[in-house]
Amino acid sequence: MSVSEFPLPDVGEGLTEAEIVSWRVQPGETITVNQVLCEIETAKSLVELPSPFAGTVDALLVAEGETVEVGTPIVRVREGTDAPAEAAPAAGSAASTAEVSAAATDTAESIDRDEKPGAVLVGYGAKGHVASRRRRAGSGGDAGGRHEGDAATSAVASRPAPSPFVPAASAGPVIAKPPIRKLAKDLGVDLQTVQPTGLAGEITRDDVIRQASQASVFRNIQTPDWPEVREERIPVKGVRKAIAQAMVRSAFAAPHVGLFVDVDATRTMEFVKRLKASPDFAGIKVSPMLIMAKAMIWAVRRNPMVNSTWTDEEIVVHHFVNFGFAAATPRGLVVPNVKNAQAMSLRELAQAIERLTITARDGKLQPVDMADGTITVTNIGVFGMDTGTPILNPGEVAIVALGTIKQKPWVVDGEVRPRFVTTLGASFDHRVVDGDVASRFLADVASVIEEPALLLD
Repeated sequence: MSVSEFPLPDVGEGLTEAEIVSWRVQPGETITVNQVLCEIETAKSLVELPSPFAGTVDALLVAEGETVEVGTPIVRVREGTDAPAEAAPAAGSAASTAEVSAAATDTAESIDRDEKPGAVLVGYGAKGHVASRRRRAGSGGDAGGRHEGDAATSAVASRPAPSPFVPAASAGPVIAKPPIRKLAKDLGVDLQTVQPTGLAGEITRDDVIRQASQASVFRNIQTPDWPEVREERIPVKGVRKAIAQAMVRSAFAAPHVGLFVDVDATRTMEFVKRLKASPDFAGIKVSPMLIMAKAMIWAVRRNPMVNSTWTDEEIVVHHFVNFGFAAATPRGLVVPNVKNAQAMSLRELAQAIERLTITARDGKLQPVDMADGTITVTNIGVFGMDTGTPILNPGEVAIVALGTIKQKPWVVDGEVRPRFVTTLGASFDHRVVDGDVASRFLADVASVIEEPALLLD
C-alpha cells in the first residue's frame, strides 16, 4: 500500500497561494476519486478541491484558516482499502468564511440551488500530482501561526446580528399588493423603509428583495453596539487583497476621465414591467440592469473603441463583448462576466446574469467566470446612490455606473411631469478613448434607457 501526499494545486489564473477554509474529510475516513477534500479561498473565489486518490485519509497537514503556497502538501492519503495507521489529530477548525457567505445568500431567489453549476475541479486523474511552483523568496513563516486579531475578528463575525431597523422613509401610506406584503413579512423587511419603483408609486417584488439583500450583505444597515474588543485586525488576503491590488493598479496606470448624464428611464421601467408579465420571462429575474446591459452592448457595436484593451505596444479592439457586472458579496466585490453577450437574446442574457449573480453570492465563482472581461457595469442604484465615479476593471477601458431610478420632476413637451429618472456615470481610459468617443458611447446608452425600442434595430 502506498502513501501519497496531495499538494495544493494551481487551480488557474496564476495562483500562488490559497487559504484552507474548511475540511470536508477527517483522518480515518475512506474517500473516493473526485470526492471533495476541502474548500479553499483564492484571490478570486472559493473553490472545492477534489481528491485525485482513492483510499483512506491518513492526516490533514494544514489547519483550517492557514494560507499556504501552491505545491505545499495539504493532505496525506493511504491508497487502497486497508486500515490506516494511527490517524493524526484533525486540523484546527477556525470559523469558516463559507458559513458567513452562506448566511448572506438571498433566500428570496426562486431558483433551485441544486441545479446551479458546481465548483468541483476534476481531471487530476487517479494518480495525478500537481507540480509545485517555485517558492517566493522571503515567504517563510510560522505554518501554524495566527494573526493577532483573528480571534477578535471571528468573535465579531460570528456574533448574531440583531434584526435590522431603519427609520421610516415616509410617513405616508405604503402601496403594496398582498403578495408583496407577505414576501416582506417573510423576509423581515419593513415596508416603510423600502424605496418604491412601481409606476404608480407601489412597492414591487424587486424592491423588497433588494432591501432584504442589502440587509443581509451589508452590516451597516443597522447600528450595532460597540464591540467588546477595542480593535479589529482583518488580515489582507484572498478577495480583499486582490481587490486592493487591482484597484491601485487601475487607478494609477490608466488615466481616468469621467462623464455623467441624467436620463428619463420611464419607458425602461414600463418595458421591465411588461417583461415581468410576459410568459417568456416567467421565473427569470428582470430588472432595469438587464436593459442597461443590452444598452451597453448595443452602444459598443456603434463605438467599438470602448471595448478595447491597452497593452503599451498596441490597442486590442474586441469584436465580442464579455459583459462584466460588479457584484457585492459577503466576501467583497467581484466582477464576473457573461461571455459572448453580444450573441445572446434578452432572455438568454437575463438567465446568464442571474446564474452568475447567484454563483457569486454563494462564493462559488471560478477564475474563468471573472477572466477576460471587456466592459463592465456597476449598479450602485440598488444601494440608493444617484451616481459615482467608478474605477476601471483592470484590462478594460470603459465602465458605467447605473444610479438609482426614482421619480423626479422632468420637463416633457414644455410641462413639468413626474418621471422615473436616473443618472449614468462612466469612466474611460483616456489613452484609448477620446472625449468624443466617450460622449457618443454614453449618449447611445442613455438613448436606449430613454427608448428601449431602439434595441429592435
